[in-house]
Formats: sequence, structure tokens, C-alpha cells
Amino acid sequence: MQKYLNRQWRLASRPIGDIKESDFEYREEVIPHPEDGEILVRSIYLSLDPTNRIWMSDRPQYMPPVELGEVMRGLVVGVVEESKNPKFQPGDLVSGALGWQDYALISPQNLLYLTKLPQPLTVPLTAFLHPLSFIGCTAYFGLLDIGKPQPGETVVVSAASGAVGSLVGQIAKIKGCRVVGITGSDEKCQLLVDELGFDAAINYKTADLIPALAASCPNGIDIYFENVGGEILDAVLTQVNLNARIPLCGLISTYNAQELVPGPYNFGQILMQRVLVQGFIITDYLQQWDVAFRDIGEWLQEEKIKYTQEIVAGLENAPKAILKLFDGDKMGKLIVKISEEP
Repeated sequence: MQKYLNRQWRLASRPIGDIKESDFEYREEVIPHPEDGEILVRSIYLSLDPTNRIWMSDRPQYMPPVELGEVMRGLVVGVVEESKNPKFQPGDLVSGALGWQDYALISPQNLLYLTKLPQPLTVPLTAFLHPLSFIGCTAYFGLLDIGKPQPGETVVVSAASGAVGSLVGQIAKIKGCRVVGITGSDEKCQLLVDELGFDAAINYKTADLIPALAASCPNGIDIYFENVGGEILDAVLTQVNLNARIPLCGLISTYNAQELVPGPYNFGQILMQRVLVQGFIITDYLQQWDVAFRDIGEWLQEEKIKYTQEIVAGLENAPKAILKLFDGDKMGKLIVKISEEP
């Protein structure tokens, strides 16, 4: 990285189908300097998430889409390099939606959306892009507030080796549930059972899902944490118990679809089994995030929760790395390392 340049990836085109590297435009600009009330943050780690695909589209969504030509949106952990604001000092560690770039200039108005991280750190810095971020809150509130797990119930999680799903399963175990994960390789299945404490795992690419779910969930399914949609949802619906709950977190199997995707063929099960299906966006719980961070922080300290991450080196590799979210070629939380930790 040249000393005085701010490397950026901007949205060049809205994806049609799968994301392509050409949907991003590389640009270099002079590193800005803060004026009164502003701060300059150097990016250290960038989070890559399925919601990036939603932000790149112009479909109706929970946030304004990224406009063509804008710096690509993304959650970043960084360090304050310069400050003209008394609330922040050089060396402060922060997190926020600072985008795919080396440096971000934050105005006084946008400082409201910046979180100052505790120092000294008691966990690795990357934890603030996974269990101690909106991702941890997503797992926490989706499962506990909508799923309402009870001891002895069976919880099934799709995309179970991913950032959210892996935490959901572990929190369900803490609450005394039987947990079955659905993921895309034998290696990931082994991780779920041997490392993260799931009771069983199913490789959806090789298993016949309906009989596999029946075998892994002999007492039926009480909670299905939905991250995927499509055929997996249909298979789960054949096994749901009376008054089952389905927190609807994501539908990653549909994000790259070029045409409307049909709804579940087993939709009638929702009626017959009186199933609660509730979609949610984690900003719905913004005022309660501190509760999730407190509990998750305690579970981390007690080693009741583990987390896996895949870190890709170099901002220049972000457009290629994000493809891993959709082809299954990743393990755990996907992060890009942009610069060195202080």
C-alpha cells in the first residue's frame, strides 16, 4: 500500500445472478484529513456477509441500497489515526460500517453509528466482527426471542457452520436443547459435532434430507433457525412438531436467483402444525444489543462458545473473497485483513 493512498472498492454494477469481481471498481484516492469534529479511522479487518448481496441490489430492503459508484458498504474494525473530536483519541479501537477501504473519514453526525471497543481487549479483535457484533446478536435474539428454546427440544440450524448458524447451535446447547446442523461438507459436519458440540450434522449435498432429518430428529423439530430457504426449508417442514417456531434470518439460496423463487411446497405444514414463522432484521433489537453482548461475552469467557473464522489477507482480494459466501468454500466467519493491528 502506498503511504498516501486510500484504496477503495466501489460498486460498479448491480449483480445479475451471482456476484462477479467485475461488479466492483478499484479506486485510489488521497487519504483525507479530519476537520473540526471529524475523525480518521484506519481499517484493520473487514467483515464479508451475505447481506452484502442484498445491499448491492436495488430491491426493497431494510437499508438504502449501495448506490452505483459508492464505496461498498461493510462492517469494519479499525483504529483512530487522527481525531479532531474530543470523544475520540488516536489509538482508540472502533467498529462501524466504514466500507471497503483503507481509511474512512467520519463526520460528527456519523459518529453516532460508530462503536468504541473496550480497551484493554479481553478477546481477539476479530471477535468484534463475529460473536461480539451484529452477527452474535442475530443468533442470540433470533433463537431466544423468536425460537424460545426449552430444555429437551430439538433445534435444527441451516448454514450451521456459518457465522450465525454456528453460534445459534451453541446457544441452543447452552439452553439444554438437542441440536442438529445442516451444512455442505463432511469436514464441516465434523467441525459441528467434534468442535462445536452439535448432537448431529447433515451434509445436504450428499444426504437424502427428509430421511436424514427424521433419523437425526427422532422426536421431530421444535425450532428451525432458517438461513437458507429453498429445498432445505421444504424438507424441514415435513418434520416440524405442533407449535414449532421458525426464526427467519436469511434466504441465502435465493439471493442470486434471477427469477422469482417458488415458495415451499410443504407450506400446508405451517397451518397443520400451527408453526410460527417470523422474519426479523437485527436492527429491530438495536436497543437490546448490550444484553446479548453481556451474555455472549460471559459464555466466551466460560468457554461455552467457540467460533471459527477464515481470514483472507489483503483488501485487494475482497471482491474474490466474497464469492466464498455463495459457493460454500469457507469455514466459519469470513473476514478480510486490511492492515496490521496496532
